[in-house]
Amino acid sequence: MNRFGLLALAGALLACQPASAQTPAEIDRRSSVGISAVGPVTGAGSTFAFPLIGRWAQLYRVVKSDGADMIPLDIGVEYEPVGSLGGEVRVTQRATDFGASDRPVSGEELARTGMIQFPFVMGGIVPVVNIDGVKAGDLRFTGALLADIHLGKVKTWSDPAIRALNPNVKLPDAAINVVWRSDGSGTTFNWTDYLTKSSPEWASKFGANTQVPWPVGAGAEGSRGVIQAISRTKNSIGYVELGQVLRASLAYALVQNKAGQFVKPDAASLQAAAASADWPATKDFALMLTDAPGPQSWPIVVTTFALVPKPINARSREAINFFRIGLEKGAADAASLGFVPLPEPLVKQVKAYWDAALKPGS
Repeated sequence: MNRFGLLALAGALLACQPASAQTPAEIDRRSSVGISAVGPVTGAGSTFAFPLIGRWAQLYRVVKSDGADMIPLDIGVEYEPVGSLGGEVRVTQRATDFGASDRPVSGEELARTGMIQFPFVMGGIVPVVNIDGVKAGDLRFTGALLADIHLGKVKTWSDPAIRALNPNVKLPDAAINVVWRSDGSGTTFNWTDYLTKSSPEWASKFGANTQVPWPVGAGAEGSRGVIQAISRTKNSIGYVELGQVLRASLAYALVQNKAGQFVKPDAASLQAAAASADWPATKDFALMLTDAPGPQSWPIVVTTFALVPKPINARSREAINFFRIGLEKGAADAASLGFVPLPEPLVKQVKAYWDAALKPGS
């Protein structure tokens, strides 16, 4: 990992310490009997968005301290990167002030669990490999080929299906070592959603989910675990968020998009996919961006959503305030980490959604 990556990770770790055991319900009880209810905002979930939440946690402390030389310890954000599924479970149990998930929760589920949902950042998932002599951008994949690799149908790097797309790349006659997320992961949900859209066989056997019974390969916990497994395993392939891939200096591949173009994962291709989304027509922002149309679009774009419990109270208001500060003042942070900040029309839509949620009786 390069020096910038180490500094960014260290900042995230310092700003996002494990969440305290005190629940929002306990804080409300203490407040009702006149005991101070101050304390950090707590959250859990997405490892995909963990670097950005860490950066925004630092921003939140600075803004809330209003320029003071000393920032009180009870102003901050305590976040646990336990994976999207874990974040959904914890916020549903009211164990945290917010959850962060890389998949949209349906309107029916939001109503059943009493939560609101809104997006706060977008990013890309990219296939990464560790093959001697293969650099970032050297390899090309289609969605169907990626599905066949994960189905175990394409077993070696010398397979004719891979060579046909990569005639000028020197590939070994070696087994493909597939690495996947072992925890309940929104990254996995989006990756398998893309495989589902690319392969009828994958769709019928596995579909899209935060966890699937992978037919081949080995699992690793969290994004960091996948990065470490790829880095130490020769002839491996896995899937990781773009910013973390760049900071870890992993070799990413190009992927053919819906328009038939092989595109590089970068800010331009992620923004092209994000621009195709029809957010105003979507209730509770429940929209997937995989396999987006357009010749410049990266095909595996992810939206990370915040889940906040209802009824709205002082704790959930402060959680929303954390994301308000991030959206208003943290777009540059998102871009510097390899994410795509929400476009301004979507930020306005999110704020209008908050206004409706914060009305008495909502």
